[in-house]
Amino acid sequence: MIRESLARSLDTESAGLRELVEKFNTDENFASSLIAAVELISSRSGRVILSGVGKSGHIGRKIAATLASTGTPAYFVHPTEASHGDLGMIGPDDVIICLSWSGETAELAAVLTYAKRFRVALIALCSNANSTLGRNATVALALPKAREACPHGLAPTTSTILQLAIGDALAIALLESRGFSANDFKVYHPGGKLGSQLRLVGELSHGPERIPLLTVGTPMSEAVVMMSSKGFGVVGIVEKDGTLAGIITDGDLRRHMSPDLLAQPVELVMSARPRTVKPDMIASAALEMMESQKITTLFVVGDNGVPVGILHILDLLRAGVA
Repeated sequence: MIRESLARSLDTESAGLRELVEKFNTDENFASSLIAAVELISSRSGRVILSGVGKSGHIGRKIAATLASTGTPAYFVHPTEASHGDLGMIGPDDVIICLSWSGETAELAAVLTYAKRFRVALIALCSNANSTLGRNATVALALPKAREACPHGLAPTTSTILQLAIGDALAIALLESRGFSANDFKVYHPGGKLGSQLRLVGELSHGPERIPLLTVGTPMSEAVVMMSSKGFGVVGIVEKDGTLAGIITDGDLRRHMSPDLLAQPVELVMSARPRTVKPDMIASAALEMMESQKITTLFVVGDNGVPVGILHILDLLRAGVA
């Protein structure tokens, strides 16, 4: 019975999301309203203020956090606190997003009245465009009246999933419209696992003094010594102008093993056109490259192709990227 209950809830909520996608794809008014909401927020110089009570309030807090972390300044104002002074936190260039499934939440009256009086743009996120909230909004986003997962149709479940999905959609559309990059994202997420993954290769790689490099024409005897002394198990081979021409690894040594190996010039043993990374690459992307190519070391090169650093997979692991 428990298994059936869990499956039913998951199926009901996923069905609600499918209804939301279908509404966006087939209801031009709804799609236009959602686009208008993104354009409205983009056109304002202020912040996005989320407001709602109960479960809608909790979703509002999550949407505010997502917006703020993706480059759209936002915060949550509780409607009860708003009527006791927090309305002063809302400015004329802000955009208010009110969440109310019915669109008739009494506690939102003060926020709605304030928005109308001072001409603050307001987006309604509800299920009824003809509700008090929907009629008085600058943009009304009327979500499909999907069935709640609660067997009594009372506990907000599917409805809050839909509100959250719209909030995420708005945040990502705003992120993409302003060209918010992974580097920008890093500014707001300096800590924890995500912060580690967003560190740059240039921050984790070893500098020029640690790079094992030899010039074309150098005998392999020096390459073997260099590989051992630097401790990376690899040596880079550069042209006379300093650009990286190739690398020699332990595997290259095994493949070219012969009595005269140490007398051969390095360019006869090296692997040409090695995989390299730029200092501004996200560390997690460098780790993915290492894992997919089954390599443990990458040379970091500048735009001119000259090595400026070297990165070992252990550097990424120690930094918590993996």
